[in-house]
Amino acid sequence: MANVTPAFGSIKPSQKQQALETNYLNFTDGSGNNFAQQYLPEIYEAEVERYGNRTLSGFLRMVGAEMPMSSDQVVWSEQNRLHIAYNNVSCTGAATLTFATGGTGKDFVNNVISVGQTLVVMSPSTGKELKVYVTASTANASTGAGGDTNPAEISVKPYTQLDLTTGAGNTVNFASATDLKIFVYGSEFKKGTTDATINSVTPSFSQFSNSPIIIKEKYQISGSDTAQIGWVEVATEAGENGFLWYLKAESETRLRFEDYLEMSVIEGELVSGGSTLKTANGLKGTQGLFSAVKERGNVVNNFTAAAGLSDFDSILKNLDTQGAIEENMLFLNRSTSLDFDDMLASLSAGAAGGVAYGLFENSEQMALNLGFSGFRRGSYDFYKTDWKYLNDASTRGGVANAAIDGILIPAGTSTVYDQQLGTNIRRPFLHVRYRASQADDRRMKTWITGSVGGAYTSDLDAMQVHFLSERCLVTQAANNFVLFTASA
Repeated sequence: MANVTPAFGSIKPSQKQQALETNYLNFTDGSGNNFAQQYLPEIYEAEVERYGNRTLSGFLRMVGAEMPMSSDQVVWSEQNRLHIAYNNVSCTGAATLTFATGGTGKDFVNNVISVGQTLVVMSPSTGKELKVYVTASTANASTGAGGDTNPAEISVKPYTQLDLTTGAGNTVNFASATDLKIFVYGSEFKKGTTDATINSVTPSFSQFSNSPIIIKEKYQISGSDTAQIGWVEVATEAGENGFLWYLKAESETRLRFEDYLEMSVIEGELVSGGSTLKTANGLKGTQGLFSAVKERGNVVNNFTAAAGLSDFDSILKNLDTQGAIEENMLFLNRSTSLDFDDMLASLSAGAAGGVAYGLFENSEQMALNLGFSGFRRGSYDFYKTDWKYLNDASTRGGVANAAIDGILIPAGTSTVYDQQLGTNIRRPFLHVRYRASQADDRRMKTWITGSVGGAYTSDLDAMQVHFLSERCLVTQAANNFVLFTASA
């Protein structure tokens, strides 16, 4: 191009960005075309990506799946515990254990506790325990203005001492205790007896449900603006590159909407607590991940590295009481992630229990490529990564004292009973359900209206790009999830 010196008036604009003799401006020879030099700014064509990758989605793709559904509600059932236990039992006499007033205690005595069963009675506050034998049970049958008024009771005899309040050396004394826990460990009957006293225990299950919400977004540009092309070289998070103008803005609207699809089912709340959104606006909400774990899962407040393994081991002990799922993923904000690093750095390799990558086909490289680092403690493997959603300044990372510091999610699948299929199926603990049928797939709908951009649906002198989805999140076995918060 150094030899190209077009004379004034011979320059012709090109309809494409091409380096031709007819569209070359020479500003170096001091004559001819230098009239425009003072008016043309120095322009960098490429946008500066000052915020890096701005998208926040991808979390659910790493831990779950998306599956269609045809109804406006998804219902699933979860198994209850196999063994029989009861909390908040009181010792109201030398041989009497009393359950809290109400239908729950009555049902427990009516349907579970049988004469001839053997129980362990424990006091969480003192650590004392006693093995007892059930000799009689009385379920409350009287009611008053406030419902059940007389609590259910069982009569027991200890195996190793006279009664519940006097033992050898007074070593086991549950007198006036109100926080006792009991569980059944077996039974005993003398020779030649029948089993008439034994209650038939029918297995029960817990049923949960969630409803999808409709999420919408729209991008609009007038017909006049689509004709005013200003070329900018772009490279977007979606892999698009080249010279764009109004389509660049459309692609960012699309990216933002894709983030909303994930954020809505993470942050979602059901309408409750006196809110008039349902009655006044016809909205019902949806239960998101954080809400489900707060309601049915485990919450750890103010986890810090200063507490070292004591705080973390208490989490492990609680996991032992739940599903004891071996592999778990930690999605943390920067502060909590550093707390974990500090905790692990303070330990020797032997004490930390080594490193595991089982979730990633035992490939360290695969785990690191996804941003995970792994460690093992006790019988559990943990894979830790920073969660951008909790760090981004435009979302939860923009608050100095964030309420949520991270979440622990069990890896793998769970077995549940599917109401529609009528059979047990295996599903990821965390997965998205979206509305779909043969006539309409609402996972991610996009359509154009107006009279610009190839659409001729109305007399509107603009192009409107519409986005719509209808979806909800299914959080199964939430008792195995742990939410890290900064407040109670």
